[in-house]
Amino acid sequence: MQFFIASDHAGFTLKGSVLGILEQMGHKVVDLGPMDAERVDYPDFANTLCEKVLENAGSFGILICGSGIGMSIAANRHKGIRAALCAEPYSAAMSRAHNDANVLCLGARTIGIGMVEGILKSFCEGVFEGGRHACRIEKLH
Repeated sequence: MQFFIASDHAGFTLKGSVLGILEQMGHKVVDLGPMDAERVDYPDFANTLCEKVLENAGSFGILICGSGIGMSIAANRHKGIRAALCAEPYSAAMSRAHNDANVLCLGARTIGIGMVEGILKSFCEGVFEGGRHACRIEKLH
């Protein structure tokens, strides 16, 4: 899988860990910044990531901020982006199976690295079920 990843200053440290985990899992990851923990505005990074996901069919994004809420709000403003804020593996699996999520949002201040590993595994292994869920996703467009 190809991933784009971005964060704000609050998510900077977790972003590095997530990038490493995804690469260990064999995924291609492009880091869109920031490249240090200096204060930045999360919408700027969410917008850049969403544009990349939309330009690269079949790719996914991961956005990280303090709570994950700001990033998910910013991402879901983009037509064609289905961003899911997940704090445990079940939600990550369902976001893929029922909602065809293409962006995973994480809260760096709300979850630990062990939970993040489970979330990433569930998100990456998830497959959209289609069927009755497809018509619901179509209504989002």
